[in-house]
Amino acid sequence: MIQYVFPDSIIMKILQRYPALGSRDYVLQWIGQFVSNAGTQMQNVAINWQLYEMTGSPYVLALVGASRIIPVILFSLIGGALVDAHNRKKILYVTQVSQALVALAQGILTVTGTAHPANLLALNAILIAIYSLDGPARSAFLPSLVPREHYGNAVSLNVIGYNISTVAGPAIAGFLIAYSGIGSVYILNAMSFLVLFFALLGMRAHGRIEGERKPASFSAIVEGLQFVKSRTLIWSTMLLDFFSTLFAEATILLPIFAKDILHIGPELLGFLYAAPFVGATLIGFVAASTGKRLHTGNMLLASVAVYAAGTLLFGISTNYYLSLAALVIVGAGDGMSSVIRNIIRQLSTPDYIRGRMTAINQIFYTGGPRLGEVEAGLLAGLVGAPMTVVIGGIGTLLVVLVMGTAVPMLRKYKEPA
Repeated sequence: MIQYVFPDSIIMKILQRYPALGSRDYVLQWIGQFVSNAGTQMQNVAINWQLYEMTGSPYVLALVGASRIIPVILFSLIGGALVDAHNRKKILYVTQVSQALVALAQGILTVTGTAHPANLLALNAILIAIYSLDGPARSAFLPSLVPREHYGNAVSLNVIGYNISTVAGPAIAGFLIAYSGIGSVYILNAMSFLVLFFALLGMRAHGRIEGERKPASFSAIVEGLQFVKSRTLIWSTMLLDFFSTLFAEATILLPIFAKDILHIGPELLGFLYAAPFVGATLIGFVAASTGKRLHTGNMLLASVAVYAAGTLLFGISTNYYLSLAALVIVGAGDGMSSVIRNIIRQLSTPDYIRGRMTAINQIFYTGGPRLGEVEAGLLAGLVGAPMTVVIGGIGTLLVVLVMGTAVPMLRKYKEPA
């Protein structure tokens, strides 16, 4: 049962605009996920910077991307089947503690001076393997926290929280790296997972699956794949997401831009990492407050085109402030498209199969940018970082054109009443 905690007061005006905040469980989830994601984003900055400092090679950044995609490919489908077979809340308890222990290990290695590219990459891969279970569990658990009619608003607010935390995380990480050392970043990330753990303890939602429940098995995985294949709106948004981020993922190259093109240190590097999420946060407020009239297929395609245009601008910029502005545009386009994609998928999926759908999406959603990191690292070694980003922006514009032409149903989509 959804529990509401706000009294009739001026706050009700906020609830009219953001009704998902009326759910006590949703608010706890939002806070816990906010802190946890901030820690994760801090860790991403730390490992990218640490490995580039250790080696000075863009190719090691490609290995970081590989350590983030291979576990997703190997374990996401299994994770989705487990999420649809077991209590989702209990799964989240296990994943938060496990991720905290891995992050703590990264911190201990760094503080004691025993960190090496090999053990850092191995631990990073383990962290992502756990996320292959954690991600589907979080997404499948979310719809049980709010009424169906408030789900679109909850997704928009989650995007806001995700992006605010991703603004804060890299900015904090940059200063911590400069003044406290990289090890402190990993240790704070470990602590951040425990915040979500305690938020889960405070929730009343039980985490049990509604409807048919199947044991985790190969046939259950196949059923999930067949379901996605049968839903044009779902698989088309997955392909759009995958190919756009495959081509236009530039985050992994930010240390190169910072050192070699913009000539800045780790303090300002943190703001480069944060800039896309400033744009996504601002657009998240727009998406949450204006509601369903923006949640359309045409807006989805336009948003990805904006994402590509911002990427192109970043690739040709040699000015720090213009680069920041370009990354804000990148984030705004990605933020709006993320809201619409999530609404389409979750509202088109029954609860009993939501974990498997989310796991398949996770392969596309995570696989696109992670493979993009590998591609960007390798291509940057051949043609340079700026040209790599420009090529990616052009490629993404072509993806929008192809998907908009090939899938008319996607263009015509409108969020149901």
